[in-house]
Amino acid sequence: MQKNNSKMKWDTRTLVFQGLLIALHIVLARLVVIDLGSYRITIGSVCTVLTGLWFGPVAGGMNGLLSDLIGCVLKGYAVNPLITVAAILWGVIPALMRPLITGGKVRKTAMLSISVVVSSILGTLVFTTAGLVLIIGYNFYAIMPGRIVQWAIMTPIYCVLTAVLYFSPLTSMVLNMTVRKADQTANA
Repeated sequence: MQKNNSKMKWDTRTLVFQGLLIALHIVLARLVVIDLGSYRITIGSVCTVLTGLWFGPVAGGMNGLLSDLIGCVLKGYAVNPLITVAAILWGVIPALMRPLITGGKVRKTAMLSISVVVSSILGTLVFTTAGLVLIIGYNFYAIMPGRIVQWAIMTPIYCVLTAVLYFSPLTSMVLNMTVRKADQTANA
């Protein structure tokens, strides 16, 4: 995605790459998962975080939204609007915090991890738990201790996976792809 006169312009490559990230999210979140009722162990949210970091908050939010909606249809679940908001936030929050990911590698890793932790708190502990309690009817006091344990185990895993992938050659490839396209558009 590139900025052109303050408007985002998505080309075919960007849309295809986002489609691949949505598909990967669905596979990781719906098929490669340990589902224990109110607790779900999955790493699919990393795809949404990376989409937001690479393509911006709108793309990250769209990734979360579409991944959740398509995943619900594939698994036969009813769409839970609070859990859908949580999925959207996984892509939006890191993208909005991306300008803070500057400096040396240690500072970048710390800021990237903070963005994932904030997303995880809002997504896992606040909105998903609220969706489970208010919409599905779970008892808050019964599920919250387990959700805190799930959050404490999964958040460092999300941070490590996100940092490893974000600081890998994949990020420079994605960013160079969008920069190259912007240069071609400017020269045309």
